[in-house]
Amino acid sequence: MSTAYRLSTTGLLRSEWHKLWTVRSTWITLLVAVAFTLGIGITMGATYEDGGGDSDMDVLTLTLVGFQFAQIAIAVLGVLVTAGEYANGMVRASMTAVPRRTPVLWSKAAVYGAATFAITLATTFVTFLTAQIFFSGTDQEAALGDAGILRGILGSAAGLTLLGVIALGLGALVRSVPGAIGAFIGLLLILPEVLMMLPFDTMDDVVDYFPAQAFASLNTAQPLADAASPGAALLSLVLWSAVSLALAALLLKRRDV
Repeated sequence: MSTAYRLSTTGLLRSEWHKLWTVRSTWITLLVAVAFTLGIGITMGATYEDGGGDSDMDVLTLTLVGFQFAQIAIAVLGVLVTAGEYANGMVRASMTAVPRRTPVLWSKAAVYGAATFAITLATTFVTFLTAQIFFSGTDQEAALGDAGILRGILGSAAGLTLLGVIALGLGALVRSVPGAIGAFIGLLLILPEVLMMLPFDTMDDVVDYFPAQAFASLNTAQPLADAASPGAALLSLVLWSAVSLALAALLLKRRDV
C-alpha cells in the first residue's frame, strides 16, 4: 500500500466516528438511554413525598434510577459497534483497509467511549438539576457543591460508559449480537448471583468488584456500606474493560475474519 494512501490513526478514528453516527441503531439506543434516565429521574422528583418510603435513599441513586434501564441500551450499542459489523459483513472491508486489525478495535473503543461518556455525562447533569427542581424543600434537596455530588455524577457517567466498553469487547469476542448481549447480561446479573451462592465467605467481597456491583458503588453521592469504595469500583470497571478489550484483540489477531 502506498504511503500516500495509508490509513492514519486520525483517518481511522474519523472513519469509526462516521460509521457510529450514520446508523440508526446509534441514535435509537442513545435516545432510549437518555429518555429512560431523564424521564424516570423527573418522575422520581415529581412524585416524591417528603419523609416517604424513599427518604432514606441516596439522592443520586434515587435521581439516576433510570440508569438501571439505560445501561442495557448503552450495552446494546457497544455490542452493535463490534458484533454488528460481523452481522452485516462490513468487518471484511474494515480489516482489508487495516490489515493489522487491532487498531480498528482500539478506534472503535475510543470513539464509542468518548461519545457515550459525553452524552451520559450531559444527561446525568440535566437529570440531576431537573429533578432538584422538584426535590427543592424536601429531604432530597441537594446542590452540585454538596459533598459527593459531583464525584457521583462523574463516576456514574464514567461507570455507565465503561459498562458499554465491556459490552463492546464482548461483541468483538463473541461476534454475535444476541450472543454478546446474552454474555453481558450473564456477567452483570447471573454470574454474581451464582458466585454468592457458593459456600465461601470471600465471595461477597469478590462480587463487590463485578461490573454491576461496582457501578452501583459509583452511582451514589455517599459511599455505600459493605461495598467497594468509589475509587476501587472505578478501577475494577477499568480493569474489566481492559480485559474485555485485550481478549478481543488477542482473538482478533488469531482468528480469520
